[in-house]
Amino acid sequence: MKPQTTYIPSFLEAKAKMEAWCAYQERCQFEVEQKLITWKFNETERSQIIADLISNRFIDEERFASAFVSGKFRIKHWGRNKIKQHLKQKRISDYSIKKGMQEIDPEEYWNTLKRLAERKMKEKKAKEENWQIQTRTQRYLASKGYEFDLILDAMQEIEK
Repeated sequence: MKPQTTYIPSFLEAKAKMEAWCAYQERCQFEVEQKLITWKFNETERSQIIADLISNRFIDEERFASAFVSGKFRIKHWGRNKIKQHLKQKRISDYSIKKGMQEIDPEEYWNTLKRLAERKMKEKKAKEENWQIQTRTQRYLASKGYEFDLILDAMQEIEK
């Protein structure tokens, strides 16, 4: 079996590929840089390509943050904490994170949290006590990135 060789594009090919990749889906500067590192481009070449992508609006940090926030909340039902954490891992600025978080409607956020809590609390296991159900639900919602005070408020409202 032959060892697998990876194709490393030229500078112009890489620039064109990055433009197509960024046009297909919102990307952040960190993702583009990681891709260029796997293609073995040096720091100067990476900086040139990224600067060109930014100047031609293929990369826009605020636009990326907004798209990321709305997608993760509406599709995966992530909470604010988990979304912020993932944006920070992608090295998005605090300003852009704050702008992106404005995509979340507070009422829709609250309704989603309550719906997730209700669904999880209905999943009663055999011989499971009420406090165990509450603990399991709290852990689940915290892992989804919801704030603990909101989790407690939602669970109190459901129990009434």
